[in-house]
Order: sequence, then C-alpha cells, then structure tokens
Amino acid sequence: MEAAILRSNLGRLPLPYKINFAITYWCQSRCLTCEIWQIKPKGELSIDEIRTFAKTNNYFRWVELTGGEPFLRSDMVEIAKAFKENCKSLYILSFPTNSLCDPKLLQDKITEILELGIPRVAVTLSLDGNKELHDKIRGVSGNYERAITNYRMLQTLSKTYKNLYFVFGYTMSKFNAGQFPKIFEDIKRDLPGISVNDFHINIAQTSKSYYKNENDDIVPSRELALQDLKWITENRRIHISAIEIIENAYMKGQVRYLKTGKSPMKSRGLDASLFMDSFGNVYPSIMWDRKVGNIRESGLDLRPIWNSELANKTRKEIKDGLEPDFWTACEAYQTLVGDVKSLVL
Repeated sequence: MEAAILRSNLGRLPLPYKINFAITYWCQSRCLTCEIWQIKPKGELSIDEIRTFAKTNNYFRWVELTGGEPFLRSDMVEIAKAFKENCKSLYILSFPTNSLCDPKLLQDKITEILELGIPRVAVTLSLDGNKELHDKIRGVSGNYERAITNYRMLQTLSKTYKNLYFVFGYTMSKFNAGQFPKIFEDIKRDLPGISVNDFHINIAQTSKSYYKNENDDIVPSRELALQDLKWITENRRIHISAIEIIENAYMKGQVRYLKTGKSPMKSRGLDASLFMDSFGNVYPSIMWDRKVGNIRESGLDLRPIWNSELANKTRKEIKDGLEPDFWTACEAYQTLVGDVKSLVL
C-alpha cells in the first residue's frame, strides 16, 4: 500500500490501487439526500463475474464495496473473499451500511469478513442525526436504534479483531446543518464513550451517475455547515496517526470546498482510483457522469478500458480542470496521499 502511495506522488500510476465498487443499487432506505433507493436494478454483476473480475484485475490494494446497501447482497462475504484471495496486496476493505439489515445477519457477515485476514477492515455506519432527525432523513422509523445497536456490536467485535476500524458516517445536508453539537450530545447519551473522532463527516452533494439526485435541493447552508465544521475541528482529539493526519487534511478540504464551491485539489480519478457500478460501468469517480467503458464488454478486464482513448481524453480533462467540482471521501483520500505536501498544509 505504502509503495503505491509513494509512486502516486511521482506521476500517473500504470494501474489503480483503489476501486470504489457499488455492488448493488438495492436499498431499503428512503433518504431525503439520495435517490439510489428508487432504482429497481436488474442485471447486476453476478458473483461469478465478480470473481473473474477480481482474478483478472488482481492489483487492488484498497477495495471499497458500496451500494445501495451492500448487505442486501446475500453473497457479500463471497465478494469480499474474491478480492482477498486474488488481490494478494489487498490492505484495506471498506464498506458502509445503513444498519437496516437484521443485526444478527450483519454481525455474522462482518465477523466472516474479519476472519478473512485482511489487514484493515473499515466499516462506516450511516448516522445523520439524533433519533428523530436520523429517522426522518433516512425515511425509516427505527433506523437510529439499529445504528446504535450495530455500533455497540462493532465495539464488541473490536475487542477480538484488531483489524477492525469503524466510525459513524455523518452526511451534512440542508436537513441537519448547524445542529451537529446538539446531535452529538444526544447520541452521546446513548453511547457515553464516543468522541467527535468517531464521526466521519461528509458534505451532501449531487451526482447524476451515482446518487441520482442531480435535481434535488439538499446542499447545506454554507454558513451553517462551516459553523458545524469549526465546532467539530475544535472538539476533535489530537492523535498522531496516519488516518488522523489524512482525516484532518480531508476536513480542511471540506472547508475550502464550502467557501469556494471549487474542488480543493484535482482528483486522482482514472489514476489512483475508479468507480464501477453494479452493472460493470466504469467512471472516473462517483461524482462525474463520464462513462469510459463497461467490463462486460472488455472480457471483465479493466486494462482495455484503462488504456483506451476515452480514458486518456478524460485524464487530460481532469488535468485541465474540466472535471466537475466536488470533495468526497471516496476520492479525496487517494488525492491527498498522492500529494503528500497537502497533508501538512
């Protein structure tokens, strides 16, 4: 992993080290900030296709499995296993969950994934507010209680599995901006031991290719969002670790993005990383509706797409600043570590 990051500071990589892979668009949430749940997908990649893809493209060091709700795929563990068995340098497997699947099913499947022996398994539990607000934003009664239950479950698992890392994923939108201090105190009553560091903050954004919410009014007030970010930054505990250094730089980028409306840095899309949807369509990122190919049309081999004329044209557009403006964790982390000086600014 470290070698790939160092090489990414020296120029374009020959192959990506991270894939952000939406394994399904099925979702039980009814979020106000996202339209994925309205998709009724047909013809998503099968487990056999995913196994072949992982075997053919065995160079990934970071695999993020997202959705939809990833655990609505009954073969979620088999998908994780396919990448573990074929990508010998796999270091990080990460995935979110909305916590709406049966808690026992989640515990069993996450335990199975931890047992695969991947050095780092990172789980993000979606949580956008206190009990009343989270359930309203997510559109499902009882969702908050499920998230709290699953956080406690992960706390228990972490005592046995040292490769487990987990946080709450908090999406700041017009529905909750300016309320984080109160929300945090409310959640802390249910989880007395948590700190601000246990929350990963995202800014609600629109995307035609992923969230399908390009026409929705969800973006938070700049003033309220900056107010929350200031409070969060002031209340974060200081830890000298790689993840905290990157997270702090990511949050500084959020402030710059909110103030300017511009991407703080050019992305490493189609360089260090890519986004692939559940039908095998390949994009530079979750935020840009620029399809550069489909793996079903290339024998499940990413290389013909990666080296295509369209991919090269898209890379030039990114270099020339023509990519849409955004700042999301799915792309920001590899952008930051690909420019080490950004971590100390």
